[in-house]
Amino acid sequence: MSDLTDDESGRIINEPMNEALSRRYLAYALSTITSRALPDVRDGLKPVQRRILYAMRELKLNPEGAYRKCAKIVGEVMGNYHPHGDNAIYDTLVRLAQDFSVRYPLVDGQGNFGNIDGDNPAAMRYTESRMTEAARLLLEGLDEDAVDFRATYDELGEEPAVLPAGYPNMLANGASGIAVGMATSIPPHNAAEVIDAALLLIDNPQAPVSELLGVMPGPDFPTGGVIVESRSAIEEAYETGRGSFRMRARWHVEDLGRGTWQVVVSEIPFQVQKGKLIEKLAELLEQKKIPLLADVRDESAEDIRLILEPRAKTVEPDVMMESLFKSCDLETRFSLNMNVLNDGVPQVMGLREVLRAYLDHRREVALRRARHRLDKIEKRLHVLDGYIVAFLNIDEVIRIIREEDEPKAVMIERFAITDIQAEAILNLRLRALRKLEEMELKREHESLSQERDRILALLDSEELQWGRVGDELRAARDVLGPSTDLGRRRAGFGDAPDIDLDAALEASTPKEPYTALLSEKGWIRALKGHGLDAAAAKFKEGDSLFASVEVWSTDKLILMASDGRAFTLAADKLPGGRGHGEPIRLSLELEDNVEIVAMFKLDETRKRIVCSDVGYGFVVDESELVSTRKAGKSVVTLPEGAKLVVCERALGDRVAVVGTNRKLLIFEREELPEMTRGKGVKLQNFRGGDKLKDAMIFDSEDGLMVVEPSGRLRGFPNWEDWIGKRAQAGKPVPRGFPRSGRLNG
Repeated sequence: MSDLTDDESGRIINEPMNEALSRRYLAYALSTITSRALPDVRDGLKPVQRRILYAMRELKLNPEGAYRKCAKIVGEVMGNYHPHGDNAIYDTLVRLAQDFSVRYPLVDGQGNFGNIDGDNPAAMRYTESRMTEAARLLLEGLDEDAVDFRATYDELGEEPAVLPAGYPNMLANGASGIAVGMATSIPPHNAAEVIDAALLLIDNPQAPVSELLGVMPGPDFPTGGVIVESRSAIEEAYETGRGSFRMRARWHVEDLGRGTWQVVVSEIPFQVQKGKLIEKLAELLEQKKIPLLADVRDESAEDIRLILEPRAKTVEPDVMMESLFKSCDLETRFSLNMNVLNDGVPQVMGLREVLRAYLDHRREVALRRARHRLDKIEKRLHVLDGYIVAFLNIDEVIRIIREEDEPKAVMIERFAITDIQAEAILNLRLRALRKLEEMELKREHESLSQERDRILALLDSEELQWGRVGDELRAARDVLGPSTDLGRRRAGFGDAPDIDLDAALEASTPKEPYTALLSEKGWIRALKGHGLDAAAAKFKEGDSLFASVEVWSTDKLILMASDGRAFTLAADKLPGGRGHGEPIRLSLELEDNVEIVAMFKLDETRKRIVCSDVGYGFVVDESELVSTRKAGKSVVTLPEGAKLVVCERALGDRVAVVGTNRKLLIFEREELPEMTRGKGVKLQNFRGGDKLKDAMIFDSEDGLMVVEPSGRLRGFPNWEDWIGKRAQAGKPVPRGFPRSGRLNG
């Protein structure tokens, strides 16, 4: 501190670090929320969007005017209103021009502005743009004191704090953004329907959301598609301001003759890039994860046309499409989170509250425009009164102007007029004197007086004010209405067919026989056919067969790992029989120290006994072992250092367990619980470092039959001598027991 000058010492703030960071981060968060991410409920725009439109207006880029380079617009916005990166401004401008990104484009672009495939737009120096009619409706009234203006960032100019917004743009075009600690997601809607809902709310301010949805049934996405959300879910979403909408691609079947057909997708869900969608379908085809689809190709030109070819003509189109909806972005969800700025405060609002806030804004705009017009009329009437005096005394006025040194003061005193009226008379050109006809002046005076009376009545009547708001909304509806190509509804509503997809897929998928082989070192493959000699299959040097299972292509395989997890593999997704297959760790998330304990075909009617090497176990339904995750499903809870060693069929009324100490114990099946997951109960008591070696469940009528390593069965007639209670130590194994110490070979 002693090395600092007095000026430097004075700039040091001594405060706790957590307080300093908290205050600064809060300031950053508030700036992000209010100045970047969340739209204003009144005009539905973020600051950068509002500034782009205002800058284009100032550049006179009207819909009927000429285009200007986007680089010029971006420079104007960045230099005067938005001191941020030009890329961010241009990206926003591009999005406002993309008819597949916004429902009602606010920018009319000329050049390459990107496409639905996900291709990037051209650089701003190559593209040109101007405003659309929809943008002009948002700006209408700015010259009439309709909204407040505030200083720009450099305080050298002014910008509107909000736009007049001639239609409910926030709902019409939607919005999305991520702030600090909050986000917003509003789908686009049909402007005519939103205006109808607003008009309904004007007529009945207490109208419930269900009544509003009668005229505005839900979102209307620019890319079309079909919304398959239930009416009750849609109503709840609009009631609370939170929810989601399930969207599907629009498709139809095209008959190719001779019983063959193909599906044509003509509309895809909102914000799905067609190029990436096709890549995903091709990837799923290669991975054999969509067995009913044979091929996909893109025949799109200006309109979308994706061709989906079925695997066989016997496949049902509905079943094939349902399988694709579950596998890729032909079906998506769009979330609704109407988190907006209301009076500068972030707030999640329902549909009624959003429309109410917009209507209150429009009423305020109407009042301000009326007051502005009234002021203009009052000033003009005041001047007209002076003109009438001049007309009635034209010769005297001319004489005063010609002869007096101070004609204004003389006229004010002579005719009892004001300074403004005298100045207006003096500013009249000679050619205008011929127009000073009494009838013409009185006609304009009368017309303006009547307009003034109407405005005064409007300012004094709430009913007339709402009538004015309604008339302005109807005028906007004519521009954006359903009779126009832009205003027609694009997204439809439908119901998802009630199909048991698993059963339908099983019925539609050709059943082919396979023999799944798993090697000791974890390589898996599927050979075509049943009844094969699995032992004769070739493996890598030093590797051998661990397990083989005969399955059909519609079956599922369950693999139990030594860490207690269960994994599921579809038989038709297994690697082919050529070569040595693939490492199982490519399909499953297995650590290097984890091994596969068992592999078997799923049969949901069967049960399994699962045991850990520390002597705990239980019985579990095979249906509880099914997992859709690559990481598997945790079934057996293992203590530190323990591992799963047994996963065998549970068929019978007796349980036999044997330890590494070669002691055998047999007890009643009833003593072993059935569980869905967990540690289980103690099966056999061990001392020292002894552990559980093997376990099985058998039927007492058949007797204890042990599988020897050679695969031969060996019976033990006197097995009842080893019967005891669960968790006992057991007795030494009988003579002739396999040297491997295992019950299952």
